[in-house]
Formats: sequence, structure tokens, C-alpha cells
Amino acid sequence: MSVRREFDAWAAEGRDRGMERRHWHTAKHALARVPIEAGDAVLDLGTGSGYAARALRETTDAGRVYGLDGAPEMARNARSYTDDPEVGYVVGDFDALPFADGSLDHAWSMEAFYYAREPHRTLAELRRVLRPGGTFFCAVNYYEENVHSHGWQEDIDVEMTRWSRAEYREAFREAGFHVAEQDTIPDEETEIPPASEFPHEGWETREEMVERYRVYGTLLTVGVVP
Repeated sequence: MSVRREFDAWAAEGRDRGMERRHWHTAKHALARVPIEAGDAVLDLGTGSGYAARALRETTDAGRVYGLDGAPEMARNARSYTDDPEVGYVVGDFDALPFADGSLDHAWSMEAFYYAREPHRTLAELRRVLRPGGTFFCAVNYYEENVHSHGWQEDIDVEMTRWSRAEYREAFREAGFHVAEQDTIPDEETEIPPASEFPHEGWETREEMVERYRVYGTLLTVGVVP
């Protein structure tokens, strides 16, 4: 199944709003690191419900924020959640971004980059549309070291790319980015019940759940255009 069909179905079922609930625990910490200055143009790649684009406008001096998604229904829903004229939602291809060379100051992506059909091409496109000194903040829960994410592919028909921390760094550099930082952001808010309540909602042991949320959390890789 294509990304468009998969996530159009999610949007039609109202599952888009669940993205914010699931990801905000770590997304808000990563978003706070984006070095946005007054008037900056920012891209939210794989915007989903558009929560990150709205948050950037509400909490920073960003000028124009674009939320791009490959699913028309996702973009349509996202538009309906804000009346801010400086937040625009567009339908587009990760591998052919509809922006001019050097026209954006920063790009952000949360739990979406690994859906790119050609992730190396997507990075090249991001490198193209970002100005010198611009940044790409890429946040993912689905990555090689997070062993608890490995089964996620079984639950979705869209092919996902599972890279390791080292593979992310290498790919960023191959695309022409300097890797400014890479770390994991723990999810400190998801409630973890006491050991006496396990097995619990798909978790056999409390240790596994602690590892997933408190240790592996979200992998953040930050690239800077030279």
C-alpha cells in the first residue's frame, strides 16, 4: 500500500490526532532545540495532524511554517485545526520537495522520515531547499538500536526504513550535512505501572517497558547545511 492510501485511511478514521498524543512527550523537547529566529521559514516534513507546525508558530518567532504530507486527507485535516494564516499545509512528495533552492531556514520531521521511498534522495532534497546554516531535525522512534520497535513493520503496509544511529549520521553526511548532534530523548511522561501489574498491554516485563520509553525514547539527529 502507498503512503498516501495508508495515511488517508488514518485521517478518515480520525487517527491523525492520536499522533500528537503519542509523540508530544518527546517531540516538545526536540522542537525546543530548533534555533528559530524571527521570520524564519520552517518545514514540517510528514506533518500528519500538523501539531508540530502549529506548536512552532505558537512558541517561536517563526514566520511562515509549512506542513507537508503525502496524504491529502492528512493535509486537509491539518488545515482544519488552525486558522493561523502563516501556517500552510501542502500535499507533496518527500523525494521532490515543492520549494525553491535555499528557500527554507529549518526543517523538522517527527516519526515520518522512515516512510520516505528513497530516504537518501529525501535528504538530498532537504539539503537543496535549506539555506546555508539551515538545520534539519530528524526525530524517530523506529530505529535499529530500539529493539522494541522492530515489530512495528508488521502492523503497517507501508515499507519503512530502519537505520541505526551510525547509518543516520552517514546518510546525513553523504547528503552534504554536518551532523551537529545526535542523542536520544527519553519519554519521561508515559506512565509505567509497577512490576506487579505485568504482563501489561503487550509488555511482558516492566524492564522492557522502561527500556523502550526511558532509555531508547526518541532518536534525534540534527544536520546543519555548511
